[in-house]
Amino acid sequence: QVQLVESGGGLVQPGGSLRLSCAASGSHFSIYGMGWYRQAPGKQRELVASITYNYINNYADSVKGRFTISRDNVKNTVYLQMNSLKPEDTAVYYCNGYPGVAFPWGQGTQVTVSS
Repeated sequence: QVQLVESGGGLVQPGGSLRLSCAASGSHFSIYGMGWYRQAPGKQRELVASITYNYINNYADSVKGRFTISRDNVKNTVYLQMNSLKPEDTAVYYCNGYPGVAFPWGQGTQVTVSS
């Protein structure tokens, strides 16, 4: 079964950048669509970006033009490049399958945008 490990979060000032990584163990990673999700305190988990098995990307309106999702099927890794970060981007970020949540959730990585 695929296991997911997210990394790359941290504390950054507004306007800054971070690059998140999601390493997937297990086989057949390349056949899955993948997504980055986030959950802010007191809010439901939401999808922010997705990438299909054939590299078609989609983004939530709130991050469009600022975030870029990519994948490396050789390294079994999905990335989220986050630029022009805003305080409202503060959340725990997770990766999982897309469109269906296909795997156990990882521990996530905390992103805090604050001056």
